[in-house]
Amino acid sequence: MSSSPTPLHLAVALDGAGWHPAAWREPVARPRELLTAAYWTGLVAEAERGLLDFVTIEDGLGLQSSSLHGPDGRTDQVRGRLDAVLIASRIAPLTRHIGVVPTVVATHTEPFHISKAIATLDYVSSGRAGLRVQISARQNEAAHFGRRTIPPFRFEDYDTPAVQEVVTDLFDEAADHVEAVRRLWDSWEDDAEIRDVATGRFIDRDKLHYIDFEGGHFSVKGPSITPRPPQGQPVVTALAHATIPYRLVARAADVGYVTPHDADQARAIVQEIRAEQDAAGRAGDTVHVFGDLVVFLDDDPGAAEARRERLDALAGEPYTSDARIFAGTPVQLADLLQELSAAGLSGFRLRPAVVGHDLPAITRGLVPELQRRNVFRNAYEADTLRGLLGLARPANRYSPELAEQGASPAATTA
Repeated sequence: MSSSPTPLHLAVALDGAGWHPAAWREPVARPRELLTAAYWTGLVAEAERGLLDFVTIEDGLGLQSSSLHGPDGRTDQVRGRLDAVLIASRIAPLTRHIGVVPTVVATHTEPFHISKAIATLDYVSSGRAGLRVQISARQNEAAHFGRRTIPPFRFEDYDTPAVQEVVTDLFDEAADHVEAVRRLWDSWEDDAEIRDVATGRFIDRDKLHYIDFEGGHFSVKGPSITPRPPQGQPVVTALAHATIPYRLVARAADVGYVTPHDADQARAIVQEIRAEQDAAGRAGDTVHVFGDLVVFLDDDPGAAEARRERLDALAGEPYTSDARIFAGTPVQLADLLQELSAAGLSGFRLRPAVVGHDLPAITRGLVPELQRRNVFRNAYEADTLRGLLGLARPANRYSPELAEQGASPAATTA
């Protein structure tokens, strides 16, 4: 008897009018609404109608740019954005099932602030929060804060020892950031709040814990001022393109987004992340590896490619991406996702080239096709994001039971 097809996880990455720089010029784009709550609410409602696991919301600490090194001075592309965590908190109460995962830049933000913000999002969403941790290596973004300098480097020099040292330090800092955040989420035991009016006891102070985190980049006393989130640990995700960020995924994340361009690359990347996971002492933990793809979807493959060419002409240059760019039909995309899944990917984060066109094509075209193949859910099967991803609610590292067992912090954060 043949085995059943492996179910896929599916997320979408939301960024302005879409991932193609000319997306805002499409008739469906609604550029005047990009900075409104209704715009974002509508996108996430559409994603939820498609039963997607979660949405990610892009963010940054500098203006969008076509340059990897800093501002590009262009005025013909979308510039300016809302804060991703605040967008997430606005839309979360208006949804019921889908996970909400805003981007957080660890390089210039404090773990205490982020732990409180994402814990709050988890309460607002009743257990559907996550975060996408990101680094910043741009000098202009560091200048907004004035507390550190980032040495200049070109992307072409990425493999040189000097640049590798800078990048390694930034990703080590991100790993420290996540560890401090995770400990702060655990700094209140689950039953720390008593709320007993008769005795006048609201909290049990013995169940609040100093985390006393001392890392190479942060020193955090704790405890948090926000009780432990409903999920215990909201879902931590990160985008990775090479060994150093793969190591961050393996050490600190529940979901890693990677950018293979074929099945062989996907297989090699998954193997590398699993090896790094083993080296980090997390071999027994579930760490999902999602493939990222930019998608142009139409019922006719020629129409999808023609739309891409028309948008390239509007932008004045061919669109390129770190991720594979797919232009074709939902059936063809379903074929590709299953091929990549067989190489070890457990899910996919799709980047709609034009949100107004390609997001509905995902939810109303791709999803029904995957359902016909019995590789995607027909209804939401869990109330939390961890539940949708098959991740158990972790025990609190500071609980007496784990403390007696001498459990390490890393062992309780998966």
